[in-house]
Amino acid sequence: MPEKYDVIVVGLGAFGAATLCHLAGRGGKVLGIDRYNPPHTFGSTHGETRITRFACGEGADYTQFVRRSHALWREYEEQSAAPLVVQNGLLVISGPGPRALAHGKENFLDETFGIARQNGIAHEALDEAALRARFPALNIGPDERAYFEPGAGYVSPEAAIEVQLRIARQAGAAIHTDETVERFDPRTGAVEVVTDRGTYTADKLVIAAGPWVPQFVPALAPRLTVRRQVLAWFRIDETKLSPEHYRPERFPVFVWQVPREKTMYAFPWTGDGTPSVKVGTEQYHSASTADTIDRTVGGDEIAALYRDYVAAFLPGLSGDCVRSAACPYTCTEDSHFIIDRLPDDPRVTVVSACSGHGFKHSPAIGEAIAELTTQGHTGHVSLEAFRLPR
Repeated sequence: MPEKYDVIVVGLGAFGAATLCHLAGRGGKVLGIDRYNPPHTFGSTHGETRITRFACGEGADYTQFVRRSHALWREYEEQSAAPLVVQNGLLVISGPGPRALAHGKENFLDETFGIARQNGIAHEALDEAALRARFPALNIGPDERAYFEPGAGYVSPEAAIEVQLRIARQAGAAIHTDETVERFDPRTGAVEVVTDRGTYTADKLVIAAGPWVPQFVPALAPRLTVRRQVLAWFRIDETKLSPEHYRPERFPVFVWQVPREKTMYAFPWTGDGTPSVKVGTEQYHSASTADTIDRTVGGDEIAALYRDYVAAFLPGLSGDCVRSAACPYTCTEDSHFIIDRLPDDPRVTVVSACSGHGFKHSPAIGEAIAELTTQGHTGHVSLEAFRLPR
């Protein structure tokens, strides 16, 4: 007979690891399965740093998640003695004329200001002069302005996944890595999960498989698109500016609606390895799949990123790329998440489609999924805005 669990979680990235951590903490018999060995670079949870911010221009519904997530990050830090969050501030920069969209929003900057005011989030409005004076590493253009949030910053995704899975394992969760889920089948009395190594059953199933969700839930496939994004770490040119200008205390994370095709973002030099700055853009034109995405970054892509974005806006960086990575965003048309039980089988919950801004919310969402799965309702946050259909 297949081994029976209360809940099985498929996918142990941002949402899956958080969900498994909270399920295990509630004392149930739970199993987490991942086709690789997380943290890994094949999904969307990697890249050394991820932005966290309380005022999210994507919508007012997200602030509840960030507030709860920060409380949970701090709990994890105390339990593990591992630093996870650095609150070095965030800039959202924009200006006159045509600008690249940020997470589907034309006026992401004003949306961010509005949400900060609605929620009492500490922030500053900075004009061109203030930006130039405070952040010499940025080549600020005429009449550009910014939102600055001192409580924002970045989270370490790989460390966060390791900590949550360690806590889950210590609480009794079974974790199977390097095991591929082939399908799940609704059965009378239980959901059956078939992998390349065995068959398991559970009362409830959580699918948190990121770009693989369309394979498991074909009905959602028309609503989900996998977008390949490129990240690169460019060496700091010490003949122009000292690396100290790019340290967290002097160089906040930023989202910049530059006058280009794509939005640009960057992170400070964390102090590890070669002095370098992580830079990325976001594209929503070409699509891929979880299994066909090109996870290598070509020299021509790096050269174009430097020429069109880095050289123009971060002139203190050289064209020497220290490392690079490709990251899949699983996107919905409206850039909002899908978090709900399947209409044809409420025993199965899908939590995915982060649309490129999910990691900062993952601890709170994982907690909410655990609550929803075990008690039928959530406590700290509401998932109502992310249900199916919409």
